[in-house]
Amino acid sequence: MKESLYIRFLYETALGRCFLKWLTQPGFSRLAARYLNSPASGWLVPLYIRKHHIPAEDCECQNYSSFNSFFTRKRNILPQDIEQAAFRFVSPCDGFLSVYPIQTDITFRIKNICYSIEQLLQNQKLADEYQNGTCLIFRLAPQNYHRYCYIDHGLAVKQVSIPGILHCVRPTALNTYPVYIQNSREYTIINTKNFDTVIQMEIGALIVGKIHNYNNHIYTERGAEKGYFEFGGSTIIILLKRGIIQMDERIIENMKKGIETTVKYGECIALKQQ
Repeated sequence: MKESLYIRFLYETALGRCFLKWLTQPGFSRLAARYLNSPASGWLVPLYIRKHHIPAEDCECQNYSSFNSFFTRKRNILPQDIEQAAFRFVSPCDGFLSVYPIQTDITFRIKNICYSIEQLLQNQKLADEYQNGTCLIFRLAPQNYHRYCYIDHGLAVKQVSIPGILHCVRPTALNTYPVYIQNSREYTIINTKNFDTVIQMEIGALIVGKIHNYNNHIYTERGAEKGYFEFGGSTIIILLKRGIIQMDERIIENMKKGIETTVKYGECIALKQQ
């Protein structure tokens, strides 16, 4: 992926990293959020649509009250858009998928940086349950739909919020900082009907990247909206226990080549192991 000049400036130069310390603090994020939620930000909408080639069908409403009202827009999700077969595992969002085995030392590698599941969850006992399991990382780009869903029917048994500072989730940032550990994140532990106990984590990103989860859900439904991100490319991580799913061959082949796979909200990306 070709990185924009400002991302490279922030993460690859000494002066840029000085600015980055200020930009990643919550105060700046709140200031940016206030502007992006105001009518004054409306002029950004047509520019954003053109720059990121947003499909016309994603922009049915023409009168957005602010930039964030556009960014968090709802799309008509039809029943046929969500794979319903119980043995099929679905993507919770539009985005770019990478898949990593959780090795015996409970770490996995992203862009040359090793991450511990315990660091992500801040819970060693819980992390131990996913030893030798599978980690799915969905990177949402600016052009993607920024609402996400539950991956199966089940019971949400616990929700955890971990504060942090907000970093960009672009590849340059991933190469420079342990982004997924430092960023604000929330995760839900779900006892699913078909895939054992699954952890679904949402991670905020640089500028705003605010996470909005509907935490009043006790019972989850496959394809039901779980929440959404405000402006900022963001990330979803799903952790599964050992032997639960078999990834689609296309995704496996892409990972061998070091390539992310483009996936769609509700699309089948794996099968339940027998």
